[in-house]
Amino acid sequence: MSRQTRVANNAQTVDAQIETMGTRKHPSILVGLIGAGIGGSLSPAMHEHEGDMHGMRYQYKFIDLDKLNLDLGDLPELLLAAERMGFNGLNITYPCKQAVVQHLHELSDAAARIGAVNTVVFSNGRRVGHNTDAWGFFESFNEAIASHCEHDEILLLGAGGAGAAISHALLGKTNCSLEIFDTDPSRASGLVESLADVYGNGRAVASRDTADSVSRVNGVINATPVGMTRSPGYPIEPGLLRSDLWVADIVYFPIETKLVRAANDAGCTVMNGGGMAVFQAARAFEIFTGVRPDIKRMKAHFNTLV
Repeated sequence: MSRQTRVANNAQTVDAQIETMGTRKHPSILVGLIGAGIGGSLSPAMHEHEGDMHGMRYQYKFIDLDKLNLDLGDLPELLLAAERMGFNGLNITYPCKQAVVQHLHELSDAAARIGAVNTVVFSNGRRVGHNTDAWGFFESFNEAIASHCEHDEILLLGAGGAGAAISHALLGKTNCSLEIFDTDPSRASGLVESLADVYGNGRAVASRDTADSVSRVNGVINATPVGMTRSPGYPIEPGLLRSDLWVADIVYFPIETKLVRAANDAGCTVMNGGGMAVFQAARAFEIFTGVRPDIKRMKAHFNTLV
């Protein structure tokens, strides 16, 4: 069976729902999430609940590459299928945030600078990519940790789409410096080079040894999928943690990852992934609908879900 046929067959399950949406009196919004192993995501619940609060007919669908037996090579067909079925847009998550860029017509300033997209809007035959991860991370970080780390040295684990967004958020808004580690050293080096083009040499360097980096940094951020339900484990050896570190994890399903638990046990200041999840979703909701969400209400709803 061809990729085109598989994508088309997987899309048929939402056809009937889409046909009825346009007949309703209330504004209708149809969006989805493309990613791998996303069954634990709370994005559908957050978006749909906030849509209800604004009187919208808001539907949010999973497009799980793992469950559909698809991969990154299927992205063009998935985007085309979503457009043809009347989706307003898509959220994009691991492992597609950087790969999707080449299939879009236009990027927001933030998405172009970061080189990664987590929100795509379909408008007038064009696909416009946005990045709400950077803003979402920093808003959460600002509430939980930022007052402690204006000049900190930080170990960032992961140089993918999320890591790139977090790097730009931190280097653009604080005076910190970064050591970036990735299991693929070339990806860490590539991100460091791209950051130097924007922020100058020396603000970010590639780390080759997490133990060595942890010995001299003030904080650790996990921007990898390690810790998710589908990728259990620690992104860093828990024995390296010490009480004078702050630790931030962007994974939120589960909300208490092994890293978060170990950091709490070690006496660290800790930020879990819940805040970023809400803030990035709120900004994406506004991009999809043109309506400003109630972030306080979204946080309260999120807390009931976890």
